[in-house]
Amino acid sequence: MKHTMPELSPVALNSIRSAAAIIRGSKNAVVLTGAGISTPSGIPDFRSTSSGLWQKYDPFEVASLSSFRYNPENFFKWMRPLATDIFAAHPNPAHVSLAEMEKLGYVKTIVTQNIDLLHRRAGSQNVLEVHGSFASLTCVRCYHQFASDCFIQPYLEEGKIPVCPDCQGLLKPDLVLFGEQLPVKIWLKAQQACKTCDLMIVAGSSLEVLPVAGLPMRALENGAHLILINHSETYLDVRADVLLHEDLDLVFPHILQALLDESIVSC
Repeated sequence: MKHTMPELSPVALNSIRSAAAIIRGSKNAVVLTGAGISTPSGIPDFRSTSSGLWQKYDPFEVASLSSFRYNPENFFKWMRPLATDIFAAHPNPAHVSLAEMEKLGYVKTIVTQNIDLLHRRAGSQNVLEVHGSFASLTCVRCYHQFASDCFIQPYLEEGKIPVCPDCQGLLKPDLVLFGEQLPVKIWLKAQQACKTCDLMIVAGSSLEVLPVAGLPMRALENGAHLILINHSETYLDVRADVLLHEDLDLVFPHILQALLDESIVSC
């Protein structure tokens, strides 16, 4: 039984049908997601000109590795409202649709710039979080890693800075801060996935942050198709097989429905 979905323009629906046809014809699709896929869940983005966090704060003062080292209290104070939004958020229809597309075999890997864990919570299994996530914290003194579950509520509710139970060192969330390297193993997996895919779907990323912004080029250099879904323009718009400047939480359910409809017809 079909669910009623919000209306999109005839041009957008035609692009969605084209996107679904390319996805059906692919064998190794990789999805690269940015902040735009999570804003419908109530998580603010960082770079939009109207409401991005970096319009209000200097990232090197509040979210750099050096600022964390010299003034961790300031970092945790700044991060607390964002962390509250993240842990209160729920996966939206775009996350859920991508998880279902993975179950159906249409998506092999999700590479995400987001730290909010929403892909995992939606049910996606093969997720590469290249900027880290709030899933764990690491002691800056003894380097032991801990799941964030036991520490996050006292921090969100009371502002209690997480401390290592073994050595009393500060626990840093396993997020990639400015001036910090990407997690090497995850980054190598992301590069390999993009080099070997036959389809790259970019969703909700302005493709402005290096080195992640270069991943779609690796796919294109190896002959992959490109589907690009984002509100703002990117440097790769001219290379896209399908380009949609629409809301992701509207587009992905329509793409999923088109894939399901074709599966039913094929049976």
